[in-house]
Amino acid sequence: MSIEKMAMPQLGESVTEGTISQWLVSVGDSVNKYDPIAEVTTDKVNAEVPSSFSGKITELLAEEGETLPVGQPICSIEVESAEHEGVSSQERRSPAVPVSEPEANDTSMKKRYSPAVHRLAQENHVDLEKLTGSGRSGRITRKDVEKFIAAGSETISGKVSEKRDDLTRTEQTGAASFSEAARQAAPIQIPVQRAQNEAGDVDVPLTGVRRAIANNMVRSKHEIPHAWTMIEVDVTNLVNYRNQIKNTFLKKEGHKLTYLPFFIKAIVAALKEYPRMNSTWAGDKIIEKKAVSISLAVAAEDALYVPVIRNADEKSIKGLAIAVDDLASKVRNNRLSPDDMRGGTFTVNNTGSFGSIQSQPIINYPQAAILSIESIVKRPVVVNNMIAIRDMVNLCISIDHRVLDGLITGHFLARIKELLENISAENTPIY
Repeated sequence: MSIEKMAMPQLGESVTEGTISQWLVSVGDSVNKYDPIAEVTTDKVNAEVPSSFSGKITELLAEEGETLPVGQPICSIEVESAEHEGVSSQERRSPAVPVSEPEANDTSMKKRYSPAVHRLAQENHVDLEKLTGSGRSGRITRKDVEKFIAAGSETISGKVSEKRDDLTRTEQTGAASFSEAARQAAPIQIPVQRAQNEAGDVDVPLTGVRRAIANNMVRSKHEIPHAWTMIEVDVTNLVNYRNQIKNTFLKKEGHKLTYLPFFIKAIVAALKEYPRMNSTWAGDKIIEKKAVSISLAVAAEDALYVPVIRNADEKSIKGLAIAVDDLASKVRNNRLSPDDMRGGTFTVNNTGSFGSIQSQPIINYPQAAILSIESIVKRPVVVNNMIAIRDMVNLCISIDHRVLDGLITGHFLARIKELLENISAENTPIY
């Protein structure tokens, strides 16, 4: 016996590192050579990494979500000496061993779906629970899903015809028979028609980042019951105050003072007063997060990133301004690390920077809410029974209705509104 280390493979010509998005094995598992052991994401591809050896997993050297350079060990495998002589464990098995041996009945990997399998099943409305996996330990492979879809396509017309005949007979036997027939009717799998290229169309390959965004957004919309509301806020005092101090702040601190830090400061203060807004759904309970860390949606040329301002409740407006500037610079220069993206508890989306006045953001899973700050625009409003020109902004919030309801969300927004409308040099320190 000897211990061999599996290294992070190079999954592309110019790829220098990869992120372990999911382990497909655990310590103590036995694997054969070429069995998939992990899913790895790079800036170019999302792929399964096969084992280089046959043996037993003795140690996982990287956490899920950890990024490692190409060539760095990711796990240790205990292998037999025959492995180094070019004989795999599969080849050493006796042909007399029956197929009913214990590992043939092992289905421990049945529900460990790869992103490719999960996406294909969702696109074609396939219930993965009903499939039998041909992979190791019952794991469902892409070929299993494609085979199921193909089988459904061949019999779809016959199923539809049979179902129509059943319904016709049911109508003749009354409502009670209809209920029984409907209950017993077999479900029909109808593959989704995929878009076809036409002349002049351009294929844009999916980057690892864009694929990760897509998967997270689909998961959020599928799992989280979204609710949405909006309030308008008079930020005339904020606009005037910021205009008075922005030039001095730039000269003194070397950073621009935008409106965003003021909004974040008010949001963070309201989160401290209403901690349920700073929560996550955990299946059988709701977890109110102690830390108040703001995920900030920042757009780049090819994707939307959501880096995190950690412990935002401990920062002044100056500290928030510097943090916002630093994260935006990292996004522009492609210097974000995985650590910059972890730990967010509530998301702020500055859609106003694009001129938007109203939006319905998708919640950043697994958080419970996301708030969009829209454009500040001058509008005529009624103040003290007189029409005045004021600087107004819409704040739009999407919430997880499992965790939050209209009452607490309304109080939360009202508190943000109060804080923003009462900004002044006297009660809003920058430092």
